[in-house]
This record gives sequence, C-alpha cells and structure tokens, in this order.
Amino acid sequence: MDADKVFKALGDPTRRRLLDLLCERNGQTLGQLCEHLDMARQSATQHLEILEAANLVSTVKRGREKLHFINPVPLHEVYERWVRKFEQQRLSLLHDLKKELEGE
Repeated sequence: MDADKVFKALGDPTRRRLLDLLCERNGQTLGQLCEHLDMARQSATQHLEILEAANLVSTVKRGREKLHFINPVPLHEVYERWVRKFEQQRLSLLHDLKKELEGE
C-alpha cells in the first residue's frame, strides 16, 4: 500500500463523495457518478484517476461502458495502521473514566 497516495486521495471532499457513491451502489459508470456531482465529466475523471492510483477504485470494462468499483482493502490497511491503535487506548480510557465516575 502506498499510504501517501491513499491519504492524498482521501484528502479531497469530492473523492470522498465518489467513494460514498460507490459504497452505496458499486459498479457505476462515469455518467452515473456524475449525476450526483456538480462538475464536468473531465473533472470527475481526474478524481477517479487519483482514486485508482491509490488503489481505492478499480474498473472493469463491459462493452463500451467502464464500471467503477470501490476497493476497501487500502482503507482497511489505513485503519489497521493508523486508526486502530489510537482507538484502543481511547476506549480503554473512556472505560476507566466511566468506572471512576460511577464509583465502581
């Protein structure tokens, strides 16, 4: 995984929106995705290319159509590497605080 590419891809609200759209309904064409975006097809294509470079989106050609699919693996790797370790400590602290406040 190239974490820099993943973080760059996730750093833009339009790209996060594209991932949300694919999460809601995987396998959409560029035209279908653009129906939910306020931008030209060319701009959306550039965003999708960044998502593809980060391996967050993959494509499959079906006839003349190009379908876009979300790839959750890089997101899971980011979670495992960067989020999970901080989440564990925070949850333990909240549990200890709850016990102390409740007088246990």
